[in-house]
Amino acid sequence: MIRPLLRWLWMLVGWVELLLLTAILYPLAFLPQKTFGRPWYRILFRLWSKAWNDALGVDLRLHQHNNQPLPRQYILIANHPSAFEDIGIPSLFPVLSLAKIEVRKWPVVGRISAAAGTLYVQRESRDSRQQASQSMLQALDAGHNIALYPEGGIKGKRLHDHFRYGAFDISLRSGIPILPVFLHYESQDDFHWSSQSLPRKILEFMATSNNRVNYHLHDAFFPEQFHDKESYCKHVYDRFLDWQHRYLD
Repeated sequence: MIRPLLRWLWMLVGWVELLLLTAILYPLAFLPQKTFGRPWYRILFRLWSKAWNDALGVDLRLHQHNNQPLPRQYILIANHPSAFEDIGIPSLFPVLSLAKIEVRKWPVVGRISAAAGTLYVQRESRDSRQQASQSMLQALDAGHNIALYPEGGIKGKRLHDHFRYGAFDISLRSGIPILPVFLHYESQDDFHWSSQSLPRKILEFMATSNNRVNYHLHDAFFPEQFHDKESYCKHVYDRFLDWQHRYLD
């Protein structure tokens, strides 16, 4: 009984922290912003993301399997089984994330994420995807790291049957390496987001009987090792399949 009680107390403190940071970040989000947000706002956004983690009571752990140090700049990619990674990834890594355009319209959250430099895409629109690619190249050219999910959305608890080429094309065009992170939710049914509403999903995160979340960081892939986006994509996808077998099977 002690452990569940401590977790609920931890979440209570987390919600107080989250509400306080939201009260600071939300009005500041109405100030004029630079193209990719202001540095001080992005720092506050990372703290806000960590506060979300505490409020949901998630035991998020980063496992560093990489043998080489992190590249100076990178394109982070990950599998996408849940909605939690939208706050889990920026709580651990200094990145500008690519998100679906619907997030921009969410109350409070949408304005805060936009002010922090989040990039948006309408996945069904080819023009929007092309514009998002250009925005990501501009962000990389400005010295930022970016994060995206090459499955193209939440497809299931296991990897989708392919990755989209976008991340690999951008890596080849920019010369920036890809940093892979494999996401493992020990209670996959509780963390997987299918047709639930966002409030219901938040409650499911909080009520899970297993709150352990493991993010597995591996060595970066460098674009000069590949001749085209197709072979680059296949190589990285195959490695993700290996990690899926290691961590989930």
